[in-house]
Amino acid sequence: MPEPAYIIGIDLGTTNSVVAYTDAVMEKGGRPDIRIFKIPQITSPGVVEALETLASFIYMPTEPETSEGGLALPWDSDSRPVVGEYARARSAEVPQRVISSAKSWLCNSRVDRNSPVLPWEAPPDVEKISPVEATAAIISHIRDAWNSGMAVDDPDIAFENQEILITVPASFDAVARDLTVKAAKSAGLDRITLLEEPQAAFYSWIEDSGDKWREAVLEGDSILVCDIGGGTSDFTLIRVVSKDGDLGLERCAVGDHLLVGGDNMDLALAYFIAGKMAEKGTRLDSWQIRSLVHACRSAKEKMDADPLEKSFPITILGRGSSLIGGTVKFDLPVEEMEKLIVNGFYPECGMAETPLAPKKSGLREQGLDYVDDPAITRHLAAFISRSLESENPKDFMLNAVLFNGGAAKSKAVRKRLTEIIGSWFGDGKTAVSELDNRSFDLSVARGAACYGLARKGHGIRIRAGLSRTCYIGVAASMPAVPGMSAPVKALCVAPFGMEEGESLDLADREFTLVVGEPVIFDFLASAARKEDKPGIIIEDWADELDRVTTLETTLDGEPGASIAVVLRVVVTETGTLEIWCVSKGSKQEWKLEFNAREKE
Repeated sequence: MPEPAYIIGIDLGTTNSVVAYTDAVMEKGGRPDIRIFKIPQITSPGVVEALETLASFIYMPTEPETSEGGLALPWDSDSRPVVGEYARARSAEVPQRVISSAKSWLCNSRVDRNSPVLPWEAPPDVEKISPVEATAAIISHIRDAWNSGMAVDDPDIAFENQEILITVPASFDAVARDLTVKAAKSAGLDRITLLEEPQAAFYSWIEDSGDKWREAVLEGDSILVCDIGGGTSDFTLIRVVSKDGDLGLERCAVGDHLLVGGDNMDLALAYFIAGKMAEKGTRLDSWQIRSLVHACRSAKEKMDADPLEKSFPITILGRGSSLIGGTVKFDLPVEEMEKLIVNGFYPECGMAETPLAPKKSGLREQGLDYVDDPAITRHLAAFISRSLESENPKDFMLNAVLFNGGAAKSKAVRKRLTEIIGSWFGDGKTAVSELDNRSFDLSVARGAACYGLARKGHGIRIRAGLSRTCYIGVAASMPAVPGMSAPVKALCVAPFGMEEGESLDLADREFTLVVGEPVIFDFLASAARKEDKPGIIIEDWADELDRVTTLETTLDGEPGASIAVVLRVVVTETGTLEIWCVSKGSKQEWKLEFNAREKE
């Protein structure tokens, strides 16, 4: 394989994906030239446009649509499935044929992420693919678009020959990271590295600031990266430390994977308008509501782009024989939009407050694990409070915030959040500065490319590693009791912050591995227990650890055999976690694969 000519950063977003690239070889002390690759995609039948963002939507067209030729791409005359802006548009008309939020499905442990389940609840005549395949389809579109435009005359410039960095939420667990790598490999990419999205946004800020970033922060400062995207909210704390007499950076805390973001706000605006129209005697059906959600998204984006406008017209198509005659229009005031979004999703709260937990219905539809409380400020308060559990509150001060994501474009939103965060510290008057973000849409991809250069020694690196302490379930050795299984203890196998390329052996303790028959493995994690060391065992963990997944598998060996093993743990250069069981006698090894079939 030829040496990479480019470093490519991919922001594999919930609602939009972005690609940035820079030269892989750079003179020492030089400034990188970070460019955005415009991605060709179908925007309407027969029309292909190159845009800075690729909508992370996948449309499964009918056979007649495919055969008519209107969905052809420069590199594929039979585009199936369709990825991009046209797929997003079709989601308002035929949602049962469109896959959205593939990234969120990739971390949904309630479904088998390797099985064809998307589009979710689609009728039998619609082709289905797995969350891994959906993610691979987006990456494949990016690969083919690059090769069609950049590598036509030089195969060495082919996408798969470059150094690729793919961003994931900081809250992605080990399974979701592993499945992201699997999706990339199925798209033909073997040379990839994973990077957390908030870190990527911070790398972009460092690059934009040049050497002046050191003037904006001081040793001991804590910086919040608040990434509020279309489908998720992601929080990360980065601390400024002293390193060999110079300033350094380390990621010290990450939040949970929260399914709340711009999509929720679009829905809130849609139901607000629907309620206003119902007061006037006009009721919208479910099809019109879906169309209205997309119209509200467009209005919200226009509001962020043009803050001087006072209102935006919303058009909802009628359902009668004459669409023009049945068209319904509504004028949405900007003041109402901001009030609904700011007060609904960013209400004032104290740092001691926690997300509301309303009484749940006994039966719920299967689907994505959306949060019950849409108040992002309460989720943020819970994150900050949890982060302080391992800190001295008197020494901790949140000094600055870097906002990222499409939902953070609103000045009113950023102002509300900085004011609330400032009220949580000191005398309530502490100013929290907002670090300047050049582009809320493009910074993650640009930062990923910058990180690729930092790995080569061009620029400062954020010390990070695993975002959670990781554990594996170990059944207790005890006499059998009728009607009771042996309790499962939690063995710490990888500490918080264990970095890429590191490995460790738990050689001081032997375990018994059952091979040749079906067995289960519980994988657990904690963002709060940062001090646990590899090898310690937690006996009562039900209220302290989160279950990442339970895997069923059959390991190679004589059926029913029990083998004495020790554990070896590796954090790969890719950024995924591997757990190996090593026989002390034969040195035979078994790798515990996260992407085995999941127990439902």
